[in-house]
Amino acid sequence: MSLTRAALESELLQELLEIPEIRPLILNEAQMQASIRETLEQRAPKSDIWVFACGSLIWNPLIKFVEHRVGTVNGWHRQFCLWTPVGRGTSSNPGLVLGLEPGGSCGGVAYRIAAADIPSELLCLWRREMIASAYIPRWIKVFDGIEEIEAIAFTVNPHHPMYVGELSEEAIVNTLASATGSFGSSADYLMQTVSGLRAVGIQDELLFELHNKLLAQQKSSNSATD
Repeated sequence: MSLTRAALESELLQELLEIPEIRPLILNEAQMQASIRETLEQRAPKSDIWVFACGSLIWNPLIKFVEHRVGTVNGWHRQFCLWTPVGRGTSSNPGLVLGLEPGGSCGGVAYRIAAADIPSELLCLWRREMIASAYIPRWIKVFDGIEEIEAIAFTVNPHHPMYVGELSEEAIVNTLASATGSFGSSADYLMQTVSGLRAVGIQDELLFELHNKLLAQQKSSNSATD
């Protein structure tokens, strides 16, 4: 099963997250709305807003937007740093997903959401990114090559129980190669992210290297079973 707009508009994610490791961390609708209001208080009312995507939001945004731009943020980098016991893994074999960590730079896609669509679209985003409080929404500056825009980014919450910080390349590849959950495998998550980055012309050598090593490991495993 893939993550869909319908899943975000229903309580499917809440149901999937009803496991001991995550249940105490789940935000209810009132808490998510409060987080959205707090985030929007930092910007002029009744104006369009931008949202920055660095991972699956690039290739599966599921939100209504009126414009998108490829851009770079400085001071943050893309990293596999969050365990996921659902979605791309299980409680017994958790997968890994990406988060924005401090330091370095990161290429991604910024989506502009029309003012009239902000209530519905941000609620969908919060149900997707913030439901288990694994990220911290913050305003960051995105440079698209011509101008600098401010966008909401979901940066990693380093105090979250699922946060793993730095893992060795070998550990990341082994996890991605073995973990599968209700939304597919961690390997597919990486491959779709790499495809999404390449489709918009973004280079991420570290992620591409992980991709190459994952493919090599899969090829080796398939050869061993032939």
